[in-house]
Amino acid sequence: MIKLCVGAVSVEDLLGWRLAYDDPNGPWIMRTRQTPKRAAELVDGGSLFRVFKGVVLCRQAILEVNTVGQSADVRCEVTLDPTPVRVVPTPRRAFQGWRYLETKDAPADLAIETFADVPTELALQLREVGVW
Repeated sequence: MIKLCVGAVSVEDLLGWRLAYDDPNGPWIMRTRQTPKRAAELVDGGSLFRVFKGVVLCRQAILEVNTVGQSADVRCEVTLDPTPVRVVPTPRRAFQGWRYLETKDAPADLAIETFADVPTELALQLREVGVW
């Protein structure tokens, strides 16, 4: 699954938001209106890939997908692994809501933690010229 991370410009920004607005010791829950029809697939090894300002920067493993509420108040809660995994920065055009992301189209995890601190703009430039 892939979703825009509105309001956050970086993974650090997202983590700061969680500390400020959520219980950092509680489950990390992403809420959405629609329950995915392929929820079982998402829980079986799937991840939520996050797009920051047009670039996919991280993913979080999907642990659980639940439909909550009744009638007009029905919503979906996606429980995520609390530790984001940085991925190779990958440009992505804007879209609304969330989308399924096929495994073949998913950005690879950053294999070496040293590269996790590379600024997004520099990482994109390195990718564009084929160095990364």
